[in-house]
Amino acid sequence: MGLKLESVIPWGRSLKEYSGMFHLTPDDLQRTILDCAGGPASFNIEMTRQGYKVRSCDPVYQFTASEIQQRIQETYQQVIDGVQANLDRYVWQNIQSPEQMGKIRMLAMQQFLEDLPLGIQQQRYITAELPVLPFKANQFDLALCGHFLFTYSDFLSQDFHINSIIELCRVAKEVRIFPLLHLSGEASPMLVPVMEELEAQGYNLGIKQVPYEFQKGGNQMLRVLPKNEE
Repeated sequence: MGLKLESVIPWGRSLKEYSGMFHLTPDDLQRTILDCAGGPASFNIEMTRQGYKVRSCDPVYQFTASEIQQRIQETYQQVIDGVQANLDRYVWQNIQSPEQMGKIRMLAMQQFLEDLPLGIQQQRYITAELPVLPFKANQFDLALCGHFLFTYSDFLSQDFHINSIIELCRVAKEVRIFPLLHLSGEASPMLVPVMEELEAQGYNLGIKQVPYEFQKGGNQMLRVLPKNEE
């Protein structure tokens, strides 16, 4: 993989945020889950502590915890300043300020960093990236992909989106993608053409409201089921 750490802005979220973003029910938590493009989230370690089964994949896992921690420190203020400069793009309800957001995300990322060496040994963190994953067909009940597909519409092509979702449907019985907004906060221009192409290929798709909104309008996920699934 050609990923360079200096091109990454690590940013991680918690189990609580995942539960809202992907509308995870108690039954969902019991399923075998893939967190794709998981980055430095604490979702894996929080779920593992509670006895649930999660594997996370991301190209950033090729780096050590200390390397990722250094990159977090280098980019942290950049993220906070970016949010501060665009306060009107966010819903300041559960999170009330950029500073509080930073503390919440740093807590999640610190849990990830402490868990990464053991998680690598236990194969809970896998160095892999879309659109080709090193997993068996139907290996997971549920695949989650947050803040990657559709978020980076300027950098990832329509074909990349389609191939990535098809790959997620290969390895999991259900796929959930959040949010459906571009980084700018606007609706992703990829969403409609990608959905149309996947529907034409026989996939079952639906946009679902979720009980989470931090980016204004970012309260929907795309749910995709493989062909012949309902």
